[in-house]
Amino acid sequence: MESSPVAVTGATGYVGGRLVPILLENGHRVRVLGRSIAKLKCRPWSNHPRLEIATSDVMDFESLFKGLEGCTAAYYLVHSMQPGEKNFEKADRRAAENMARAAARAGVKRIIYLGGLGEEAPSLSRHLRSRAEVAKILKDGEVPTTYLRAAVILGAGSASFEILRYLVERLPVMTTPRWVRTPCQPIAIRNVLNYLAGCLEKEETKGRTFDIGGPDILTYQDLMQIYAEEAGLPKRIIIPLPFLSPRLSSYWLHLVTPVPPSLARPLVEGLKSPVVCKENEIRNLIPQKLLTCREAVRIALDRVSQNRIETCWSDAGKSMAPEWVTCGDAQYAGGIILECCYRTVIRAPMEDLWRPIQEIGGKAGWYFADSLWKIRGILDRLAGGTGLRRGRRHPVEIRTGDALDFWRVLEVNPPSRILLHAEMRLPGDAVLEFRLTSMGYEETEILQISKFLPRGVLGLLYWYGLYPFHQFIFKGMLNAIAGKAERPIVKKPEKFIRSQNACRI
Repeated sequence: MESSPVAVTGATGYVGGRLVPILLENGHRVRVLGRSIAKLKCRPWSNHPRLEIATSDVMDFESLFKGLEGCTAAYYLVHSMQPGEKNFEKADRRAAENMARAAARAGVKRIIYLGGLGEEAPSLSRHLRSRAEVAKILKDGEVPTTYLRAAVILGAGSASFEILRYLVERLPVMTTPRWVRTPCQPIAIRNVLNYLAGCLEKEETKGRTFDIGGPDILTYQDLMQIYAEEAGLPKRIIIPLPFLSPRLSSYWLHLVTPVPPSLARPLVEGLKSPVVCKENEIRNLIPQKLLTCREAVRIALDRVSQNRIETCWSDAGKSMAPEWVTCGDAQYAGGIILECCYRTVIRAPMEDLWRPIQEIGGKAGWYFADSLWKIRGILDRLAGGTGLRRGRRHPVEIRTGDALDFWRVLEVNPPSRILLHAEMRLPGDAVLEFRLTSMGYEETEILQISKFLPRGVLGLLYWYGLYPFHQFIFKGMLNAIAGKAERPIVKKPEKFIRSQNACRI
């Protein structure tokens, strides 16, 4: 095995997060590149002796070059089609150009890139066209690029599988766009990972393009019925309608599934185009058992039922704390910082109280006034936000970068601290923090700190209008945490003033 490391960009994403342990298992040295060291260090493979972690951003040429320096090969598993990214094509183009130049300057011998199936045509979606453009930029560069083109990827936690799961489980009767009868060739995530890892071992794949797909060619309607059968559900009644546009379909998906419209719309547009392999040469170069769609759905359902989801589509997202959170200076932050802080003391060791805090959200709920949280989630969905339906990756385990309902986990330091950043639609920016401090004699103080940087008058009206609800909910949550831990409260929840620079109310 080569002594030089293999670089993996997008290592905290759905595919990259699963590829890294396979490469390590195959004996490679691996260098994962990412913007957040904390997010990378929370992955289960982060302490492997052959793993290196480097701070790098594909949008920053110099940091990307430094991250790639000394690597013999690099996986490019990054794309910018994320919630809140309006012009993902432009971002993808810039990132790919940086990758091509940085890899050449760093002396990388080859790039392996996972893109999408779809033939060049005026009707090709923005998403698939951008994937193809990224491939062209990389292949036009100095470093030989292996380009794998995949259609729908089936696996627990993938965006395609989650859309399928929510649609079929929630809607026994559904009206759909005509794209449900478009032919596609899905592939199981297991097979995708084997192809990606196999390309590194096979010199014959260097600089070439391959279509990758499973053994089945079917329609999305067929796929829905297969899911229903494997999930033990009655056959779904599917009624295609000619007038459902991609925009309408994306909003419809947004209301039914956890996928936001900014992500759903490009995906829906991509479903209009047939995505079937034109050649299967990679099957001879990297032979493996290709799972059928039924087998892939069955395995994914099994993993969901056992809470064995290693990575999830929602893993991709910014996990860096906003500057205003750490600077503590309202003027530097560009406005006043509003706070609502409560504390309580509970007769229990920190570890006992950490358990209910790390399990908060998802199916467990927020322990108090869940109906108000649900209403807030519904309003957020109607406004185009993430809402509560996104849930959490695992009911107990939590790590930096995880999506947690309409929050993103910025920091986790068990059993003393968790910091959440709001990804809901807000007229401002918000964080929620829990801090635990041992007081001795098996007593623990819990601080619950909510901070908000309002945007304009609307932000101020939002904060002051909801402040009574914040007081009601935060006091109730602290009492409920003590109840979940089955420990007595020594000091009842009370409001306190924490920051010298925040606006106190």
